[in-house]
Amino acid sequence: MIYLDNSATTPPYQEVIESFSKVASRYYGNPSSLHQFGMEAENLLTRARRQVADLLEVQPKEVVFTSGGTEGNNLAIKGAAFQYQTRGKHIITTSIEHDAVHEPFKQLEQFGFDVTYVPSDRNGFVHAKDIESAMREDTILISVIHVNNEIGSIQPIEEIGNMLRKYPKVLFHVDHVQGVGKVPLNIKGSNIHLCTISGHKFHGLKGTGALYIREGLILSPLLSGGAQEFQLRSGTENVAGAVSLAKALRMTMDQYEVNVHRMSGIKEKLMEELAKGEGITVNTPASQSAPHIVNLTVKGVKAEVLLHSLEEKGIFVSTTSACSSKKKQPSKTLLAMGRSEEEANGAIRLSLSYLNINDDVDYIVQSIFAAIEQLKEVMRDSK
Repeated sequence: MIYLDNSATTPPYQEVIESFSKVASRYYGNPSSLHQFGMEAENLLTRARRQVADLLEVQPKEVVFTSGGTEGNNLAIKGAAFQYQTRGKHIITTSIEHDAVHEPFKQLEQFGFDVTYVPSDRNGFVHAKDIESAMREDTILISVIHVNNEIGSIQPIEEIGNMLRKYPKVLFHVDHVQGVGKVPLNIKGSNIHLCTISGHKFHGLKGTGALYIREGLILSPLLSGGAQEFQLRSGTENVAGAVSLAKALRMTMDQYEVNVHRMSGIKEKLMEELAKGEGITVNTPASQSAPHIVNLTVKGVKAEVLLHSLEEKGIFVSTTSACSSKKKQPSKTLLAMGRSEEEANGAIRLSLSYLNINDDVDYIVQSIFAAIEQLKEVMRDSK
């Protein structure tokens, strides 16, 4: 089996599973309890928060544990919009966001917010000048994805953040879910106020994540209750999840230099070889793209059919974003790039992890070419 759906979810490190199991079975006290058993759990939670903060190069009090990217994005976007709506109700995002950002903005429109969706260029990049052009006196929030989850284009986050220094009342949120552990991001240096990560994208467990919230920033909480997580996320904390998140992030960061180089080599070879195929268009930009995503379209072949054909050969890929693939909708990103609906419907995504190896490339490419030829033969015979 060759697993190429790591942008959807990565296999957890064995050490991460073991750390979760150990904490869940031995330190199951409620961190809010005053007895020693509760204090032991609280100490583990505090240590995990400090570890995550150190790895992200922020302060521990700026890290709020969440259940993952969707919750983190919703808390950042809605929490900021509702808290600061007296300043204005204009908010900005881009046309190539993950649904976990796109849908909260759509929902905020129902609450009277005015949303501007900044377009991308034909290569899947947004530009700081276009964001600045969209800004108004009543703009309070801008949200831009770091690494596009479908084609892997890396957005100019530092440039956007530096531009926003001229507008100190405008908050800047970054969805860093696809970038963390693969594409470095200087949160403090990029003038980011809010930043989302999700554990299962870097070999952690599903249901774990964190949101960076710059010190001094106030958000309107989505969940009210016992005032856990600095009164921003009420509910008994998932201590085992937080510890496992810190473990996964540390292991990923420790192995970054060696592993990202190898993964980049695999990606570049895949893009080079696949571009040689008849009727294949590689949608991932050759430069300024993440080291783990290759998106391609095969003319005249439906993505879902190709996906299942590759599955029969032991290769697992995805169509569009895994979060929206079952809706059978065309790729929102490719449509925003000006591609036709047929091209957007025909895209498949190959997404790597540090566990993929160079020896897989030839088999992957040959299998894709063979599957395309088989499918074309079937279509010819059916005419």
